Amino acid sequence: MNATGTTQSAQETMVAITRAVELGRAGSPEAARNALLEIWATIGPQGDPLHRCTLAHYLADLYDDAAQSLCWDVRALDAADSLTDERLRRHDENLDVRGFYPSLHLNLADNYRRLGSFDAAEHEIDAARDCLDALGNDGYGVMIRTAVDEVAEAIRNRTTARRTSAPNGR
Repeated sequence: MNATGTTQSAQETMVAITRAVELGRAGSPEAARNALLEIWATIGPQGDPLHRCTLAHYLADLYDDAAQSLCWDVRALDAADSLTDERLRRHDENLDVRGFYPSLHLNLADNYRRLGSFDAAEHEIDAARDCLDALGNDGYGVMIRTAVDEVAEAIRNRTTARRTSAPNGR
């Protein structure tokens, strides 16, 4: 149910999430956060896994605090674990769930690293590497592979500073 007491369609929910993400990219991170949190309140932790994964993944980037980002990145990974290729392909026939995992594990690794939990970060960066083959050789695949290398190096160097190339939802 949304604020008007009606149920949004799956497509309407994805459009609302996309609009909120665009607010952040347009320089309004607080408005984006608020919009995504409002959508989260309607879908909740048991809602459609695609909506939960997408929303949590983008919401995590809107927090500067690594602990807050980590909470949302864990929710994104949890939702991905519940997401099926069948459900995902109803949204976009060219996607498969396995392709989500490199980015999801990368984000967890980066958050753990920023929090100084290097063993956990190493575990997650290894998980990201284990599924890099799910990515294409396109711009997105190159971006994720590059970020995996950057985070792995930061873990080796025991660096907790935010990466300048890290997404920030803005």
